[in-house]
Amino acid sequence: MLVNLSVKNIALIDDIEVEFSRGLNILTGETGAGKSIILGAVNLALGKKMSSDMIGKFGDYALVELVFTVESKKLQTELLGRDIICEDDQLILSRKVMAGKSICKINSETCTTSQMREVASLLLDIHGQHEHQKLLSGEQQLEILDEFAGNQVARLKSEIAREYEQLVKLKEESSHYHIDEEARNRELSFLEFEINEITMAKLESEEDFLLEKTYRRLSNSKRIVEGLQGAYSLTGGEGSQTASDLISGAIKEVSGVQSYDEGLDNIYKMLLDIETMLGDYNHEVAAYLQDLTFSDEEFHDVEERLNLINRLKNKYGQSIADILGYQQKQMEKVEKLNNFAELKVKAQAKIKEQEDILETLCSELSIIRQNSAVDFKERLTTTLADLNFNTVDFEIVFKQMDRYTVKGQDQIEFLISTNLGEELKSLAKVLSGGELSRIMLGIKTLIADKDDASTQIFDEIDAGISGRTAQKVAEKMDVIAKQRQVICITHLPQIAAMADAHYEIQKNIDDNKTTTQIFKLDNKGIIEELGRMLGGAQVTDSVRENAREMRALAINYKHK
Repeated sequence: MLVNLSVKNIALIDDIEVEFSRGLNILTGETGAGKSIILGAVNLALGKKMSSDMIGKFGDYALVELVFTVESKKLQTELLGRDIICEDDQLILSRKVMAGKSICKINSETCTTSQMREVASLLLDIHGQHEHQKLLSGEQQLEILDEFAGNQVARLKSEIAREYEQLVKLKEESSHYHIDEEARNRELSFLEFEINEITMAKLESEEDFLLEKTYRRLSNSKRIVEGLQGAYSLTGGEGSQTASDLISGAIKEVSGVQSYDEGLDNIYKMLLDIETMLGDYNHEVAAYLQDLTFSDEEFHDVEERLNLINRLKNKYGQSIADILGYQQKQMEKVEKLNNFAELKVKAQAKIKEQEDILETLCSELSIIRQNSAVDFKERLTTTLADLNFNTVDFEIVFKQMDRYTVKGQDQIEFLISTNLGEELKSLAKVLSGGELSRIMLGIKTLIADKDDASTQIFDEIDAGISGRTAQKVAEKMDVIAKQRQVICITHLPQIAAMADAHYEIQKNIDDNKTTTQIFKLDNKGIIEELGRMLGGAQVTDSVRENAREMRALAINYKHK
């Protein structure tokens, strides 16, 4: 549940902090006091946009922070699947908004706005005028029925989504079977040309690397000869100043004095080793130069072979392995095209088999939905009667689509009649905003124990109602609040009287500065606020007495 809301520098809010309670939390206040700002701040933390002019006069940024306790192990598991750990069962969402940008954080870890919105949807369910309008959508109506039906539907929908994905994959794989004979022959001809071109090249693994080495040697043979000959002339060629002659002279000099000092033996041996190594080197160079040949024909053949391989690389891959892999794929395509009719039949059979699987699952899902719809209709009709729909008639009409979807084949529509003798019509054609709000409240009452969101926020739930209807709405709010935390913004005393915790939003002027503030009311404050809501600007003793009686009746109802 939402345990703490902190808002800084939004519109007229300087810095407020609210500690919410379990059960039904009621927010009230005069028109213009800032009730909508509070809800707007919550929406801001949930990832929705805010115009830059909403940043207030108390700084250059706005900040909203929501602190939740997450007690549900199922919800903790879902969050863990998103790499979010609830330390001490606590989760913190915050969003800082500056001109042109914002920073979102979950438990102090920076995240994207979409990640924030996704996590918030698991924790909060907000119902305002826009959310009520979603009830007019057939897709939303189907989601409501599925939620009411429970785990069995959720399991089947998961299976259907998996099998539907497989069907889409099979159809994509078989798409090339939809070509005509002329197109098939053209594709065969092109594939065979590519395969033959690669086959005629007679490529060998790593051949290109060996050819490139040979090409480098042949194309630089003149420089190789000049370099080796120059080196050989310095070490062992003709002349008196080669390295071999100099080493021989050094050996002669040392051998002449070696007998005078045993310490010269090691130096003498080193010179002999050098002479031996230099002789081996000179022999190796001479042999290399003698064997080195350059053939224009060989150079031309190597160059042509490399050009051929590089042309194939440009067309079919970056290496010989890639080219041969491409050829294998094209050969597989040729095989399929040569066995076109047989493979097409097999592909169609696989699709038919997959469609049969889906048909079975979708039929099973539809039966469960239709059975649930009977129960849903009966219970919702009773609930709507409790919400002062005295002559309501409600039906769910099913229609089967001629295609499969990830949600099955069902299309549904909620039909209703709220007046005796009138025919059933679509919700959008017969309902006012107030009626739509009450129907949504009735539905939320039915699925209060099935919705995983731990906190529900209601705004404008009391639009267009009063009197006995308002009392009925208050009672249903209490039913939901027994299952989960409810935060409700209202202007009706009947709903406010049912509060487990009551907060008043005020607009105050201090030091020529107007600010919005929020206070949790004690029992005396609750009576005064109910009196204001009942009596208007002047709260008389008789109005207070009415407020006390209303509060007492609400408490008695809550404790039944």
